[in-house]
Amino acid sequence: MERRKFLRNGLIGAGISLGGVSALGSPFSREERADFQLNYAPHFGMFKNSAPGGQLNELDFMAEKGFRSMEDNGMKGRTVEMQKQIASKMEKHDMTMGVFVAHTIFWKEPNLASGKQDWRDQFLKEIRESVKVAKRVNAKWMTVVPGHVDLRKDMGYQTANVIESLKRATDILEPHGLTMVLEPLNFRDHPGLFLTKAAQAYEVCKAVDSPSCKILFDIYHQQIQEGNLIPNIDLCWDEIAYFQIGDNPGRKEPTTGEINYLNVFKHIHSKGYRDVMGMEHGNSKAGVAGEEAVIAAYRRSDAF
Repeated sequence: MERRKFLRNGLIGAGISLGGVSALGSPFSREERADFQLNYAPHFGMFKNSAPGGQLNELDFMAEKGFRSMEDNGMKGRTVEMQKQIASKMEKHDMTMGVFVAHTIFWKEPNLASGKQDWRDQFLKEIRESVKVAKRVNAKWMTVVPGHVDLRKDMGYQTANVIESLKRATDILEPHGLTMVLEPLNFRDHPGLFLTKAAQAYEVCKAVDSPSCKILFDIYHQQIQEGNLIPNIDLCWDEIAYFQIGDNPGRKEPTTGEINYLNVFKHIHSKGYRDVMGMEHGNSKAGVAGEEAVIAAYRRSDAF
């Protein structure tokens, strides 16, 4: 019998919870938790009913349910003290910090595509600030969205402008071993953005040519934008550093829409990916029952 199964069965037989915290309050090691095969990362608010009382309680609950990571898009906006408390709690549970948003996202203006110096300077200033946040919360990745298209410039010029800004950002990030992950977003939810397709992100990352500039492959966005998920994952595999999850339609947990997450997860696992899979979606049902349904959906989709 595998060690993890032996431990799991032994704990059940002893009447001990399979949670991340024992009856004495000390966290189990990763090997002793009822972990998933892939490294799924919930976000704050996803289990607010099951773990009332704030973010730190939610982290306890996540660890108890076998989640080894957490992502928080809004981490940069939290107080320094709260960032430290979250980092301390995650360290206690041996959890990995996923992405946070590194900069102001321009949803209607072409900040990086335009090549405008003021906007580039603002972007680089915020990347420098995000280095401090990443170190404070033990994060390795940060999300970057280049903003809106510039309707007054050919796409070739826009691409060159974006690449130049990202090269400047890698000069900031590389010495710290940090990675910005570029997220292509779909045309339906975010019309008019510069970065929309996996191939486009791949082209930009190849041009930037840095370990600090990679792709965030959001499965929900890419299903809407172009589909063909597994072949596109394969084609840009060497530039993918992070995944995010959401079913379509609805942007809820796996099994609620059209994406065969069991097959997608199995494929990603078979390629050796073990880094974070951000659960960037809502719950399909309200309350504790809805939160239990999220966990059950991941158990089913992870059963390969």
